[in-house]
Amino acid sequence: MGEKKSFGFDLGSKFWRTFLTLFSVLLIFGGPTYAVLVFWKVLDLDYAFSMILSFVLFIIGLVLLLYLISKKVIS
Repeated sequence: MGEKKSFGFDLGSKFWRTFLTLFSVLLIFGGPTYAVLVFWKVLDLDYAFSMILSFVLFIIGLVLLLYLISKKVIS
């Protein structure tokens, strides 16, 4: 079987495909919603800084999802 290895992850493994997909979705949806509240209320960071950090998490999630699509991990 042809194994796709990238960044030390075996993308042919069902575990890593599922984990990275769920992680990217968590970053995409959780970054702009729940992370803002966690950064702002729980960690007591400035609201604007919380929004910037959450936007960065959103972008990381999008980049990871696009990477997985380009490697045909997600069809």
